[in-house]
Amino acid sequence: MNQKLPNATGVLVLGIASIVTCCCYGIVGLIAACIGLVLANKDMVLYNQNPGQYDNYNNLKTGRLLCIIGLVLNILSVIYYIYVISAIGTDALMDPHLLQERLRELQGQ
Repeated sequence: MNQKLPNATGVLVLGIASIVTCCCYGIVGLIAACIGLVLANKDMVLYNQNPGQYDNYNNLKTGRLLCIIGLVLNILSVIYYIYVISAIGTDALMDPHLLQERLRELQGQ
């Protein structure tokens, strides 16, 4: 009887979570994606040692792919937020009137 890889379901859940949370400033999703990739690599080593013993390798591959997609999305999200903060400034993020003024400056009005 075949066994299940110990972290395949967790990797799948972390991959989905990393994509869903990419709008949370990128930090939460980055952490989830990195943990998912580490767990996926451990299970891939385990699977490669004895491929016939495990039957949920497809879940692991899908979760790993989702973690990679989530990692890319979260990196892009972090880059975007860094750009916004550098273009607008942290002081404008706290003051709505200053924020509107800076947005008008960026739009060239």
